[in-house]
Amino acid sequence: MTDTAWESLSNQAIAAAGLLYFLALLAHLVEWASLRKVPLASGRASEDSIDIPGGVALATGPDDESEERVRRTALFGRLGYLVTCLAVAVHAVSLFSRGMAADPNRVPWGNMYEFTLTGTFVVAFLYVALYRKFRLAWMAPIVLAFVLTILMVAVIWLYAPVAPLTEALSSYWLVIHVVSAIIATGAFTLGGITSALYLVKARAVAGGAAAEHGYVARLPKPEVLDRTAYRLHAFGFPVWTFAVLITGPIWAHQAWSSYWNWDPKEVWAFITWVVYAAYLHARTTAGWKGRNAAILALVGVATLWFNFIGINYFSTTSQHSYAGTKQIQVVPDTSSRDF
Repeated sequence: MTDTAWESLSNQAIAAAGLLYFLALLAHLVEWASLRKVPLASGRASEDSIDIPGGVALATGPDDESEERVRRTALFGRLGYLVTCLAVAVHAVSLFSRGMAADPNRVPWGNMYEFTLTGTFVVAFLYVALYRKFRLAWMAPIVLAFVLTILMVAVIWLYAPVAPLTEALSSYWLVIHVVSAIIATGAFTLGGITSALYLVKARAVAGGAAAEHGYVARLPKPEVLDRTAYRLHAFGFPVWTFAVLITGPIWAHQAWSSYWNWDPKEVWAFITWVVYAAYLHARTTAGWKGRNAAILALVGVATLWFNFIGINYFSTTSQHSYAGTKQIQVVPDTSSRDF
C-alpha cells in the first residue's frame, strides 16, 4: 500500500470508530433509560433478579412482562460493551495506519491530532480491559461520551496531514516517554470520571434521593467509587512519574542538551505530578477519603488535560510546539474523514 492509501485508511478507520462509539453510546443510553422503570433487587441476587454487566442485580417482578423488560435491558448493556470493544479495535487500526502512512514509518504521535487519537484510544482500551475487574458498567455512558467528544474535536479542529517527525521527536526515548505518559493519562482520566461520579452519588445518598430508580441509583456505593478511584490513581501515578521524572528528562537532554528547560509543558507536567502525589500522600497519611480526595483528583485531571491540549494553544514559548497544529500550514483534504 502507498503512504496515501495508508493515510486514507487511517482517516476512514477513525471515522468508523467514531460511528461505533456513537452506536455503543446509544445502546447504553437505551439501557440506562430502560433501567429507570426497573427497580433494583433488594439484597443479594436471587432467582427473582437478574444481574446486568457491572454486578447490579435487577428485580424481575412477578410477571413475565417485567422479566422480559429486564432481560432486554441487560441485552442492550452487553451489546453496548461488545460494540465498544469493536470500536477500540478499529481505533487501533487507525493508529497503526497513521504510523504506516509516514515515510519513514513512525510512531503515530507526531502532532496534537495524533496525540489525541492515541490518548482517547488508551482511555477506551483501559475501560474495556478493566471492565470486568472493576465492574465498570456504570461508567459506560460517561467514558463513551468523553471519547466521542474528544475524537470529534480532534477530527474537526486538530487534524494535520501525515508528515515526517521533527529531529527532536526522532528518538526511541520519545516512544518510551509518550507511551508511559499516555497510559497514565488514560488511568488518571478514568480515575477523574470515577471521582466525579463519587461526588454525585455521595450527594444523592446524603440528600436521601430515590434508591431504586435512575442512573445514580445504579452507581456503586460511594465507598466503592472512592476505592476504585484510588486504585486507578495508584496505578497511574508511578507510570506518570516514570514518564515525567525519568524518560522525559532523558529525552529532553538528548533533544536539547538539557534535562530541564522550564518549558511550560514540563512545568505543567510537574504540577500534575505534585497534585497526584499530594492526593496519594493525603490518602495514605492523613486518611483523606471521600469528598476531599475526589475534589483533589478533579484538580489533578484538570491540570493534566490543560497540559495535554491547552499548552499548545495558550503558550508561544513551549519547545513542545511541534506537538501542536500551528506548524502545519497545509490545508488538509477533508473528503475522506468526515463523521
